[in-house]
Amino acid sequence: MNQRIKKAFRYYSQYFPFTLNTFFCAAAVWIGYKLLYKKPGKDEIAPFWPFILLMGKLLFWFLIALVALSVLSTFVSWLHYLWLKNRKGIQLQIDFTTEHKNGKKGKLFMNSMLQGVIRPVLGFVKGRLFYDNHEMTDKFSLLSNKRKKDELVRFAIAGRSRMALPDIKEYELKGGFIYFQDMLHLFSLAVSQPISGHFYQPPVLKDEDDKEVFPKKTETMDVRINQIRRTEGELLNYKDFEAGDDVRRIVWKVYARNRDLVVRVPELFVPYASHLYFYASFHAAVKKQWLSEGYMKEMLNYYKNYVWTVYDTLSKKEWEMRFIPDQNLSIQEPLTESEKTARIISNSGWHADATIGDYFKPKQAAVFCISSLTDPEELENILEQCDASTVVYFVKLSSTFRHFAAWGLLKRLLLLPPKDRLNKLRSRWIFSPMRLQIQRREKEIATVLKKSAVIYGTL
Repeated sequence: MNQRIKKAFRYYSQYFPFTLNTFFCAAAVWIGYKLLYKKPGKDEIAPFWPFILLMGKLLFWFLIALVALSVLSTFVSWLHYLWLKNRKGIQLQIDFTTEHKNGKKGKLFMNSMLQGVIRPVLGFVKGRLFYDNHEMTDKFSLLSNKRKKDELVRFAIAGRSRMALPDIKEYELKGGFIYFQDMLHLFSLAVSQPISGHFYQPPVLKDEDDKEVFPKKTETMDVRINQIRRTEGELLNYKDFEAGDDVRRIVWKVYARNRDLVVRVPELFVPYASHLYFYASFHAAVKKQWLSEGYMKEMLNYYKNYVWTVYDTLSKKEWEMRFIPDQNLSIQEPLTESEKTARIISNSGWHADATIGDYFKPKQAAVFCISSLTDPEELENILEQCDASTVVYFVKLSSTFRHFAAWGLLKRLLLLPPKDRLNKLRSRWIFSPMRLQIQRREKEIATVLKKSAVIYGTL
């Protein structure tokens, strides 16, 4: 209840028009007025004092007039936009894009635009979004002018902002605000925005650990490989009996049931394989109360980044990729295979439902990504069915809270306040009982991988 009241207060406080600058500037004006209009004593009058006092008063009232003009234009811009919103339904338009820089994906940007508004004189127009359970983004500015071709008058103002959100996942928009502010931010006049929809924070690429991987699944006969692979398809199904077929392959059980003569065609070995099947397990074999810990959220972000890195690295090879999620996630938007995979990885979370034994298919999986939360015994049972053609990537989640050098730690604790959730958790990780259990689990998993026949890499 207290948390709900706190979030509701934070939401409705956006309508409060005054800021801290209002009180600071009011105090500064009062002090300046007292100093300039204080009657000096006879002994305090210097030859140039009246001139200096006159210049001070002129500057004082000039600044007052300039700020007053900015404040007045802020109210005019605010009232004008209220009219536009009520009469013409004009509201903030936004869309999200992912930046591709130096071949790396993952930086989320928001493009915003507001039509028809009047910008305050020397003032600002800013925005803010509310998402999920009344969580809010930082304020973003709309500074650029949008003009139509061959026209000088702008028809809208726009902005582009970097979205730095805490978790790699999909967010639900709950609304937003537009703020009209004067030059000194004395007033912040808010107008609510009925914004809805979804957006997601994509994973980012980490250091690559490229292994030699070959596909096991044959869907097309376009790509030839060096090693002959066992292939499935119609070869393991039944077909109608034809002249010339070996009568020893007749399936008599089917004949006894429906009087149809069918034969089972044996497996074949072909030198073709077309797709890399990539499995990544988000199964967490841990205590249920751990799943709501802040540590788990940061480890999930860390794991998603490395799962995406492995996928992106392998997708650059000649094989086509097939990412097999371990959760029921439906993506309705028309996306490319890579974009769809990034969205699925972002929406995935730790779960205790289907185990890796139910999820992982050794016969078709070429790559398997696991975390420090994997059950070592179940992993050992799975790897017994795999050979050297399977590549396993082991993401050590304890590295999420890797400590800095002693001097860096001292500076962070004594001089610099924590900037985000990760910094706060990192300083407490060394004393957490979860750390010892995670590290013990990582040693057990490493032992299982060494005993197995698979190729593995540690991230």
